Amino acid sequence: MNESDNSVNDDVSVQPPRGLLARLRGYLFAGILVTAPISITVYLTYVFLTFVDSKVVHLLPKDWYDALYGSTTFPGLGLIISLTGFIMIGWFATNFLGRMIIRVSEYIVARMPVIRTLYSAIKQIFETIMATQSTAFREVVMLEYPRKGVWSIGFVTGITQGEVQEHTKAETVNVFVPTTPNPTSGYLLFVPKKELKYLDMSVEEGVKLVVSAGIISPQDGNKKK
Repeated sequence: MNESDNSVNDDVSVQPPRGLLARLRGYLFAGILVTAPISITVYLTYVFLTFVDSKVVHLLPKDWYDALYGSTTFPGLGLIISLTGFIMIGWFATNFLGRMIIRVSEYIVARMPVIRTLYSAIKQIFETIMATQSTAFREVVMLEYPRKGVWSIGFVTGITQGEVQEHTKAETVNVFVPTTPNPTSGYLLFVPKKELKYLDMSVEEGVKLVVSAGIISPQDGNKKK
């Protein structure tokens, strides 16, 4: 036997076989990694459906409720009723009578001092998000915030217009910088466009990056969908 054979045998002997406890520990971790995401997703879905059912289904007449449910429950029925209701309201709103009722309602709301401001702001936000041609939250950028040399992830919500743009020299962009791990709160910044670095990652990937506190990072070279 030559020296090369001895070195190979030494390398093999350095790696002892895994013990029973080590294998069981590996199986345990693998089982948690496989089961936890599925279980949490199913649980949150069930909680959401149950919440919607508890708020919507009991609006039905008791005879209808007993006919649909009986002695058992059907998770998701409230969600189906809600979606059907939204569709019916949308259909009605596109008719002449529906549009006239909406105009009268908005006219009345516009005469209420506090409510008109709240309604106008909420309506404008929803119209911006739901508009098919809107560019809100469709681009992910990096910017130096809260100070030079420190970078943050942000989402472009539009081009700065009106009085804000008039008071700035450079072309300015509206950027929403979310907080971690709750991306629904954050800061609205008006940043010169030349100071932004536009990323190729999609908005979904950017949100995952923020929510996971950097644990889930998109691969290099991923393009926006």
